[in-house]
Amino acid sequence: MKKLIKLLILYIFIAGYSVVAQTARVKGVLLDESNNPIENATIKANNETVKSNENGFFQIKIPANTKVIVEISHVSYKKTSITVELKNNEDYELNVVLNQKAEQLGEVIVSAGGRKRIEGVTTIEPQVIRMIPGANAGVENILKTLPGVYSNNELSTQYAVRGGNYDENLVYVNEIEVYRPFLIRSGQQEGLSFTNTEMVSNVDFSAGGFQAKYGDKLSSVLDITYRRPTKFQAAFDASLLGGSATVDLVSKNQKWTNITGIRYRDNSLLVNSQETETNFKPTFADFQTQINFDASTKWQWSFLGNVSQNKYHYKPLSRQTNFGTIDEPIALQVAYEGQEKDEYLTLFGAIKSTYQANENFKLKFIGSAYHTQEQEYFDILAQYRLGEIDTNIGSDTFGDVVYSRGVGSQLTHARNNLDALIVNAEVKGFHDIQKKKSQVEWGFKYTREDIRDRIVEWEVVDSAGFSLPAPILDIPQDQPYTPYTGPLAPYQNVRATNFVQINRFSGYAQWNYRGSLGSNQIWINAGARAHQWQVQGDNLSGKSQVVFSPRAQFVIKPLWEKDMIFRLSGGLYQQPPFYRELRDNDGQVHPEVKAQKSYHFVLSNDYSFKLFSRPFKLVTEAYYKSLSDVNTYTIDNVRIRYRANNDATAYVYGADFRLNGEFVPGTESWFSFGYLKTEENQNGRGNIARPTDQRLKFGLLFQDYMPTLPNVKIYLNLVYNTGLPGGSPSYADPYAYQLRLNDYRRADVGFSYVFKDASIQSSKNWLKPFRELSLGLEIFNMFNNQNAITNTWVRDVYTKSQYAIPNYMTTRTFNVKLNVRL
Repeated sequence: MKKLIKLLILYIFIAGYSVVAQTARVKGVLLDESNNPIENATIKANNETVKSNENGFFQIKIPANTKVIVEISHVSYKKTSITVELKNNEDYELNVVLNQKAEQLGEVIVSAGGRKRIEGVTTIEPQVIRMIPGANAGVENILKTLPGVYSNNELSTQYAVRGGNYDENLVYVNEIEVYRPFLIRSGQQEGLSFTNTEMVSNVDFSAGGFQAKYGDKLSSVLDITYRRPTKFQAAFDASLLGGSATVDLVSKNQKWTNITGIRYRDNSLLVNSQETETNFKPTFADFQTQINFDASTKWQWSFLGNVSQNKYHYKPLSRQTNFGTIDEPIALQVAYEGQEKDEYLTLFGAIKSTYQANENFKLKFIGSAYHTQEQEYFDILAQYRLGEIDTNIGSDTFGDVVYSRGVGSQLTHARNNLDALIVNAEVKGFHDIQKKKSQVEWGFKYTREDIRDRIVEWEVVDSAGFSLPAPILDIPQDQPYTPYTGPLAPYQNVRATNFVQINRFSGYAQWNYRGSLGSNQIWINAGARAHQWQVQGDNLSGKSQVVFSPRAQFVIKPLWEKDMIFRLSGGLYQQPPFYRELRDNDGQVHPEVKAQKSYHFVLSNDYSFKLFSRPFKLVTEAYYKSLSDVNTYTIDNVRIRYRANNDATAYVYGADFRLNGEFVPGTESWFSFGYLKTEENQNGRGNIARPTDQRLKFGLLFQDYMPTLPNVKIYLNLVYNTGLPGGSPSYADPYAYQLRLNDYRRADVGFSYVFKDASIQSSKNWLKPFRELSLGLEIFNMFNNQNAITNTWVRDVYTKSQYAIPNYMTTRTFNVKLNVRL
């Protein structure tokens, strides 16, 4: 089997090449000087010719990655031409006013990637996102192959960026900030990401040094745009992990468009491959819709709505984890009783309106509301046995625990409920000045957060017939040698009820400039954000706090033969505390918690070149972050528990490298490598590794197809991360526990037989209704590596040692996937 897998990987890298045709689309509306639609205008590009309809709408296909002249003509108007260069499968909107008096001639080079290249934004093609395999496929699955982005949990959509944690990443959909549930503690409970991949038209990602127009978080920005339908179409996906259906609708007059998606997911296939045997009944489903209305050429409206319900019902049965060394193998055996019932219902709605006052001035109005109702209920009794394994192959007890170092039980209980309502109202303005050489952007936003939270959690640990009291009682213990005579108390006990309201006012202003410095082209962006907030609630009265965050970018493109861009960006990034950051380990809310501060310094080089007559790009970035007022935390699986004390300083430095291009003609692939180091200093005690100190990262995303069988396509998603810090037992001093988890190694591969798509056509009658049809096989964790997410801590009764028992993730799993596009 191993030889077969190695041959498979070897094939992926050396398979022959053949060229696949790539196309893009130009679409838009033609109007006369009175803003009336122009019918029967002729649009020509390459060898294609189309006519505008009664609403002035047209759409024409052009070759991708090539300069193409688009000519627009009509018997009653002067001819107009424009030169465009678009990426594969890219849509470019071209709205033109035809003039009877003057002819609009001249070359306008349009390249969607140009502005993003200047800003240091990574753009990911939607087609790549849909096709690349992963246990939790989607946008976040692809992000984890990028340098500087780290995750060692394939069941989770959460990720850490350049030393930050899961709560430090901004996510926007159509310029609207989106949120995730609060009580999620395990990647198994997440189910679905907010982003519906089938609805996506554009994905931009920045790992640091981003502009002032983006919000107040410390680490990264993920900016997603959903597409605007141009015609009726439908998509259906089905696999052993669930399915989805998406429909695009367009009204006859092209003023109303709608895209709606329904998704369902069941993680049983993946969870059943873990060490813990369970009765697992998850249900993850969501409904999402986007409605667009073009009231006129100046007013556009849109609505984005989402309903998501996750039901996580979990009944563990047994578990055996083998660890230790070859000379001293140790095993943990656990028998379980009880169950866990977690449910998360989230409702999200947003209205966005865009008003184009004139060619140089535009306004946007955004209002949104997010409501989540969450419950986390469990009662689980774990009776464990920690001991040495019989390694005698001929023994009847081979593989079993024959000598016990610790025997005990653990009873955990929770009745946690949370109800949160978050409302936003925002206005943005955009001004073009100096003949589009300069732009000014500004915005103002109000946010109201209303949180109702009840926490009831306790844990009782019994070892060899006696109960372990809470460590925080600080009572001397010498069990089992000396009887314990102190008070009985749960090992952990958290009880709190919090009703909290937070009012926030934030705003930004920034200036963009494009010009020259001698013979070199330069771009400058400078701006600042301000944020004021106040925490209030039952028996709470926090002071009003204000932060101010200046940011800037300077980009220069030398007049060299080589196509290079150099970028220097940075500034002050401050993250005012969200509710989870205000709540400490005991569930108490601290309204005086300050915003965490981070100074970013990012130096990067972007080098575009041709190799084998195909486009490639190498991006190199070096960065440094200096953090103060750090709110330290611990990570348990994907749950973050803050200490809510701002008692630390920290630093992060590192370098990222990414080479992407057409290693195989007609397909985009990339290699990425990253190095980082991050440490924190709590109360002046000295530097220790932060929970996200993941030193080395290697990622590979590769696409290929067979020259002799062009219908067969292969996709590889490979990630290697060095081990994270392994954490510490509850209430323990993190300075005393600095061991690390093993390295994270994972390879997912997908094989797809394409019956029909944009590059592979068929004359078979039964395929005529389909735009795309493919059937695939996916292998998750192809090399069956044991990857750990966290440690479970078990106490040896006699030596009083704490053993770190790794919690392993999923093993090798097979999945079948069907993709249909009508």
